[in-house]
Amino acid sequence: MKAWMQHTWQQLRTWVGAGAPAADGLPLGSASWGYADRSRTTAGWMGFDQTLLAVVSVLLIWGLVMVYSASIALPDSPKFSNYSHTHFVFRHGFAMCVGLVVALLAFQVPIKTWEKFAPLLFLFALVLLILVLLPFIGKGVNGARRWISLGVMNFQPSELAKLAVVLYAANFMVRKIEVKESFSRAVAPMLVAVGLTGSLLLAEPDMGAFMVIAVIAMGILFLGGVNMRMFLLISVVLVGAFLLMILFSDWRRERIFAYLDPWSEVHALGKGYQLSHSLIAFGRGEIFGVGLGGSVEKLHWLPEAHTDFLLAVIGEEFGLVGVLTLIGLFVWLTRRIMHIGRQAVALDQVFAGLLAQGVGVWMGFQAFINIGVNLGALPTKGLTLPLMSYGGSAILINLVALAIVLRVDFENRQKMRGIRA
Repeated sequence: MKAWMQHTWQQLRTWVGAGAPAADGLPLGSASWGYADRSRTTAGWMGFDQTLLAVVSVLLIWGLVMVYSASIALPDSPKFSNYSHTHFVFRHGFAMCVGLVVALLAFQVPIKTWEKFAPLLFLFALVLLILVLLPFIGKGVNGARRWISLGVMNFQPSELAKLAVVLYAANFMVRKIEVKESFSRAVAPMLVAVGLTGSLLLAEPDMGAFMVIAVIAMGILFLGGVNMRMFLLISVVLVGAFLLMILFSDWRRERIFAYLDPWSEVHALGKGYQLSHSLIAFGRGEIFGVGLGGSVEKLHWLPEAHTDFLLAVIGEEFGLVGVLTLIGLFVWLTRRIMHIGRQAVALDQVFAGLLAQGVGVWMGFQAFINIGVNLGALPTKGLTLPLMSYGGSAILINLVALAIVLRVDFENRQKMRGIRA
């Protein structure tokens, strides 16, 4: 039984690209150099993956259109009466422009530099997570203190923390690769780092961001070669921690009960209101949707239609076809990012590979959670749809993370050509 479990564990790691340790102790992708050789003939020798850039561009443009569609009627509400009908789309567009500029600058930074400064960036993110909790610095909205006002836009430190954890975890695994079988030396320090970050996030509170960061750290530990017993132990600890959070939090328990039966009299006008109207939106969309701009649920029925529940508006206006297209784009995006990471590991660029795969885990998991919440498959949780939902900090950091992935791909191609990046 033990031998079968170990074989299954290795097959799972190989399937996602973690593979087996090479002779020098560094993990190589399952396809190893064969993967790099095939990419030599199929990827072409452009500076970076242009198809990946095209898919990201489609998601950004589609998101901008849908943010406008979902928010155009908000000023009709007394809560937003001081805003114009184009307020949210202009702010979203501005964040996209800033994000593209910063992403272009991030692309110019060599991966070795990101590796060198990863611990410092993680410490900087922790400092910001502390500062946002201070009343005279952090900005509170709807009972949560998650933003720092920068004048032209509000910055959310939890978004930077996601990128910082990806960089730090990849850097940590490279430094601890020789002792990755030791719980006290390889796993425990990472648990402490994630626990500290999570404590600060829960103080805001932002359990959604904590979930994403925990999954990112677990994913990189898994891909970095942590054995099955330690991985299962970490999983049990994290699942137990989240269950305790739900058990000792009345409003979190209410969300779970509302998710189980959003149509009941108790929940329909309370914690289940958002989910029930999201499901109504998908039902109205049917196969082909009611057409762009034709959503009824966005007319003050569905709360946060331009942020967490943007997919519900997409489902109503573009129907099942639009939702499946969107899911297909995110599946392709995640798969391609993971392949870039595998290729980097195959080229002995372990930090770059783990970094790229960490971004893939981040984008894929957050999209999965948002889609599941909107469809009623998962309990309601405040996580945006990457690259699409309204939110300047999220768009900015998402674009920087993807620019770093493109840099990994660029350096992969340079290395395969025999050019030092």
